[in-house]
Amino acid sequence: MRATQFFISTQKEAPIDAELISHKLMIRAGLIKKLGNGLYSWMPLGLRVLRKVENIVRDEMNKAGALELLMPAVQPKELWDETGRWAVFGPQMLKIKDRHERDYCFGPTHEEVITDIVRREINSYKQLPINLYQIQTKFRDEIRPRFGVMRAREFLMKDAYSFHTSFESLENTYQDMHQAYSNVFTRLGLKFRAVKADSGAIGGDGSQEFHVLADSGEDALAYCENSDYAANVELAEALPEGKIRGASSATIQDVETPKQTQCEDVAKLLGISVTQTVKAIALVASEKFYLALLRGDHNLNEVKTGKVLGDFRFATEEEIRANINCPPGFIGPVGVNQNVTVIADKTVALMSDFVCGANKPKYHLSGVNFGRDLPEPSVVADLRNVVEGDSSPDGKGKLSLCRGIEVGHIFQLRTKYAKAMNATYLDENGQSQVLEMGCYGIGVSRIVGAAIEQGSDEKGIIFPKSMAPFELVICPIGMDKSEQVKKIAFELYENCKKNGIDVLLDDRGERPGVMFAESDLIGIPHRIVVGERGLAEGKVEYKARTSSEAHNLLLNEVTSFIQSKINA
Repeated sequence: MRATQFFISTQKEAPIDAELISHKLMIRAGLIKKLGNGLYSWMPLGLRVLRKVENIVRDEMNKAGALELLMPAVQPKELWDETGRWAVFGPQMLKIKDRHERDYCFGPTHEEVITDIVRREINSYKQLPINLYQIQTKFRDEIRPRFGVMRAREFLMKDAYSFHTSFESLENTYQDMHQAYSNVFTRLGLKFRAVKADSGAIGGDGSQEFHVLADSGEDALAYCENSDYAANVELAEALPEGKIRGASSATIQDVETPKQTQCEDVAKLLGISVTQTVKAIALVASEKFYLALLRGDHNLNEVKTGKVLGDFRFATEEEIRANINCPPGFIGPVGVNQNVTVIADKTVALMSDFVCGANKPKYHLSGVNFGRDLPEPSVVADLRNVVEGDSSPDGKGKLSLCRGIEVGHIFQLRTKYAKAMNATYLDENGQSQVLEMGCYGIGVSRIVGAAIEQGSDEKGIIFPKSMAPFELVICPIGMDKSEQVKKIAFELYENCKKNGIDVLLDDRGERPGVMFAESDLIGIPHRIVVGERGLAEGKVEYKARTSSEAHNLLLNEVTSFIQSKINA
């Protein structure tokens, strides 16, 4: 591509509302242009990147045996009513009416639509399994769209759905999709982790998320460096230290804590470690009042707690006073009435001689022990987030924490949607059976932002070679003044094209500094500079985007050298 026949629209400054580096650089590099809140146009340069990601995703899906189709973006309410999701999916669903006042939505996902297709078209076990996918625009009305394409309202997604006669068949395809996703992110040149995850609003049984590792990631991940274990912190199992509760050696007593309502402050006042303190968190579920006990330095994991209590919320100050007759900050599990149910994290259940709230203002209790000073907890469960240094659940080492950007998610939906929508098939005996189902999503446009979060410097974007808008840029210096420079630049350009190199010839006549700065900003991996001084020796200058040094190449070496770099 010649720059004079292309559209390059870079900016020196990022918009003031841009927070993430990917948002800033995509705007500055002219990859995207903002249309409205959470809505972006993909410009020619950005679309080249997006299509390269899309093509790799499509190639790996096809290799895994999936079949591509394209479903309508606008979906009728009636399908969502069958699964009950019209009312529960939430305000992020954009609901619209046609001229006849019939209800539709702009699809945030396509489980209902694909299940409707399959229940109409599939009737025999001989037609199964089948895996269908599409690459299509989705819309979710984010309450606060931000971070550019990382959390946009409109985005490009690959969503696939598989249907099966048995759970075993579903598991096989699930593993195939896991491998296909690993292939996608490997080919894209991204550092990533596949982690165990919560199924969330999509539902189903098992699920795994694929995260691009980046410090700006919204998700906290736990992983073991000595094994393949990795999980979203929402789901990572937090193991207690040891298996046996220590013997009590202290007498329970009141300690005055006039202003100390936080465990850290109480520990500092008493001259003890915060790990000897227990905090009580007041919760309400199904109109019942609970105290959840966590070690003072641990944080409540709401996903895990929800699996124990079901839908719950934090109690109000009025509810706390009504049930415990004490203001927040001093509440604890000792001496509570029968209306209060105490549940404890596994770590707390093994603690002895601990400090907790005394259920009276300005006081805590020290030397507290289960069985002696209060009953054993009604429920003992994993209620907390893991922390750095916790034992890995697979027993192969310690956990480390990092941040990740979710770019893919695979689910074992089982029969959730098929049962609700009466999607069945006839088995070998002619009996009607409910279909097993899987779901597999990749955020195609989000991958571009995630790649930039993982790769950039003060000059701009550092794209992996498989995603860069061009593999090579040729920068002729003084082309308008030197026929030789112009001739050689165009010959190199044509030769590179003939050899399959995705090349950009910057024939705009810009100054060297402008050409170099723009090619670095937009993330082109390789640069050839053609100038009169080098040509006098039959050479051109080569520089890699990630290298601080340039070196000379003989003219007849350029194509083979660039090909070797691209294929490395």
